[in-house]
Amino acid sequence: MTPRPDSRPLPDASPRPVRTSAQDEGAASAAPSGPVAPEGAAEAAKPARAAKSTANAGKTPAKKAPAKTAAKKTAKAAAKKTAKTAKTAAAKKTSAGKAAAKKSPAKKSPAKTAAAKRAPAGRGPAEDAGRAAARIPAASPEPIAPEQTEPLKDHAANWPGARPPAPRRSGDAPSAHTVRPAAPLDPGERQRLLHGTHHDPHAVLGAHRTQGGVLFRALRPYARAVAVLVGGMRAELHDDGDGLFSGLLPLAEEPAVPPYRLLVRYGEKPGADEIETEDPYRFLPAIGELDLHLIGEGRHEELWRALGARPMVHAGVAGTRFTVWAPNALGVRVAGDFNYWDGTAFPMRSLGGSGVWELFLPGVKPGALYKFDITRPDGSHTLRADPMARRTEVPPATASVVEESEYVWQDGEWMARRAGRVPHQEPLSVYEVHLPSWRPGLTYRELAEQLPAYVKDLGFTHVELMPVAEHPFGGSWGYQVTGFYAPTARMGTPDDFRYLVDRLHQEGIGVLMDWVPAHFPKDDWALARFDGTALYEHSDPARAEHPDWGTLEFNFGRTEVRNFLVANAVYWCEEFHIDGLRVDAVASMLYLDYSREPGQWTPNPHGGRENLEAVSFLQEMNATVYRRCPGVITAAEESTAWDGVTRATHHTGPGGFGGLGFGFKWNMGWMHDSLEYMVKEPVHRKYHHNEMTFSMVYAYSENYILPISHDEVVHGKRSLVSKMPGDWWQQRANHRAYLGFMWSHPGKQLLFMGQEFAQGAEWSEAHGPDWWLLDPAYSAAGDHQGVRDLVRDLNHVYTGTPALWERDTDPAGFAWIEGAAADDNVFAFLRFAADGTPLVAVSNFSPVVRHDYRLGVPEEVPAWREVLNTDAARYGGSGVGNPEPLKTDSVPAHGRPASIAPTLPPLATVWLVPA
Repeated sequence: MTPRPDSRPLPDASPRPVRTSAQDEGAASAAPSGPVAPEGAAEAAKPARAAKSTANAGKTPAKKAPAKTAAKKTAKAAAKKTAKTAKTAAAKKTSAGKAAAKKSPAKKSPAKTAAAKRAPAGRGPAEDAGRAAARIPAASPEPIAPEQTEPLKDHAANWPGARPPAPRRSGDAPSAHTVRPAAPLDPGERQRLLHGTHHDPHAVLGAHRTQGGVLFRALRPYARAVAVLVGGMRAELHDDGDGLFSGLLPLAEEPAVPPYRLLVRYGEKPGADEIETEDPYRFLPAIGELDLHLIGEGRHEELWRALGARPMVHAGVAGTRFTVWAPNALGVRVAGDFNYWDGTAFPMRSLGGSGVWELFLPGVKPGALYKFDITRPDGSHTLRADPMARRTEVPPATASVVEESEYVWQDGEWMARRAGRVPHQEPLSVYEVHLPSWRPGLTYRELAEQLPAYVKDLGFTHVELMPVAEHPFGGSWGYQVTGFYAPTARMGTPDDFRYLVDRLHQEGIGVLMDWVPAHFPKDDWALARFDGTALYEHSDPARAEHPDWGTLEFNFGRTEVRNFLVANAVYWCEEFHIDGLRVDAVASMLYLDYSREPGQWTPNPHGGRENLEAVSFLQEMNATVYRRCPGVITAAEESTAWDGVTRATHHTGPGGFGGLGFGFKWNMGWMHDSLEYMVKEPVHRKYHHNEMTFSMVYAYSENYILPISHDEVVHGKRSLVSKMPGDWWQQRANHRAYLGFMWSHPGKQLLFMGQEFAQGAEWSEAHGPDWWLLDPAYSAAGDHQGVRDLVRDLNHVYTGTPALWERDTDPAGFAWIEGAAADDNVFAFLRFAADGTPLVAVSNFSPVVRHDYRLGVPEEVPAWREVLNTDAARYGGSGVGNPEPLKTDSVPAHGRPASIAPTLPPLATVWLVPA
């Protein structure tokens, strides 16, 4: 990584290669020009008050402190006495020091009182123990230096203008204290530390009580000297080589190690380029036993709070806790822009058998870039992005970013209403959006100023966002995810994305998003063989490889992997207020033989082709989301006839399975059948009439959404209007009539962007919708504007007419009037609201006007009026219709005692309601 402009290369440091993001990630960034100090390059300036407080302990002012004067006099007197007398005096002095230490808690220093007030409540036992240890004073031959009110960090502040603190001069430090050499580090321990394979570096590094005092050991590559600041004195550690420094300090026999800091020198001369810093290896674990227990059982529903990088105050010190699940790694280290991507000095500890590695790094702030340097079982190293990262660099850069949200939500009213909603009995009209290309170049916040207003004007109740989780290749549209917990950084920060969701909610628009738990890409910096083994993917290569997409399938049978995905579903709904998840590629998850030939798959224990592990995972995910997030919906993109996709998980179906528990299922069958009918010339449609009526055979077997999605307008499938036969007028007329049929058919509806104004070209993520078609300067702009006006009216009439949505899942809410008029290309049916109020929907998919077309209707309605006609002149149609109310006649038709005789416009859909 290129050194920051405010960093300073250190002269003549021992040569050691510095790993860069360019070498580890393939990014085009330069390595530092010379050896550099890992922590000295970009430290924030020291607070003047804290610096003064620390420095005063070692200065010799004009008027000497009484304590120091007394100490010197005592020393002179002791020098004149015999060895026995000196030993007696020393013993008395030690006793006096211990007595003072016992009395000192009675009066707390202002700094300690302030620190206690700043410490947040509710810490775990680990933090309490750490704070208790920090309060125990240590007896020493020098007065204890005043505690600093704010800790000084040795990590980059990660924003422009941050400067490292002024180096401590040797004359400013407390007087040096003689340190005895420590026992040599075991060669095996030394090798494991330096090669990143030590499972418990805290047992070797830091400070530890031992016979004769406290043993201090630090690992600081590139440093020329390391000193310990403890109890008002400075003790120089011995250089053990390879960046290791150690020493035995004869401190008083107290049960806890006294608080201390490190003074690390990178310059040649004493006082040159010295950095005072906290030692990461003096802290107890910052993650609780309950977290580890739940992770091990795969039941941590708030996993993002336990794993990843989390800024926090631990034992009174601000920093970031890093945790990662890598159970088969020999060792894990933290590398980032705060240590020039060399994690040698920051090995993590393994927390028992949980597979979790942890390290608290003081001073690392939100905005810092990081990855995990993992030592695989074969001893090789791999630099990996954090699977739990809540923010990432902008692709193609791949580092994770320490993130802490500061967003204040303003959608309380929406969230309160959401919890009480019953989505199946409410209007649901969805506008599907690919955010990066809807208006290319806009940020989340810029989109928030345009998208909500546009969607609200058109009357859609919801937007559905194609995947927003981070993905390296834009051409995947977000369906090959590497950062499951991070909104893509292409358009801004996570808080910027929150702002977009918030603004949509404030305009009364729900937010659904595509969620992709079926598979993930093979990028060697992401999830694939994360710790050197098949961790997130299945260990059986035949089960791991997805045969269609060149990706890896999740191992749904592993509890930790299921936990990772279930918690991820909850995360989006709780942290980003997402109102629903459309789960992608469900069919590929449910079947072991999906896209596989005989011999390429192994049956389940019952001899079937069902993936029982995936079934269990989907049931757990749906049950958890619906329990924790009332009002949220889940929808499955499932293209087969799997029984019970939207059935409750505790209700067993004919196949012996409980339901999958989804709220909705995309009706892929309706989409394919109806489009197959529409692409035919009208003269041929009578031979395919059943393709429009077949959907009613199974319409109430699941809770359906009718989708015209992005998948239907790409890769040579043509846009919706371009699928239609005939000339330009007929294509638009067919397009409008089809939308009218879709909005009146039982089920909710979804339309992909660009189809609302009859875009003629296929969608491309490179440039998005062809907005220029609506430019008044374009000669045919009125044609496209007319289709958009129809979509607006469809939505507004739809949301104001309960008969079109209130009984979508109730067979009593629908009745055929005419479903067999194949020669006429006519379909007519009734929809009913919960109170019985009817609506008549009639579609004429032939290019001829049909006058006085007799339709049987409920006799209790005396007259009917036209509320929507897709052939209206303002939409670009011919203007044929029924401007006057239609009186109900006592003429039997279609098995009913009464009927009406409307005029059916050509290639049009008409809606009639009681006058």
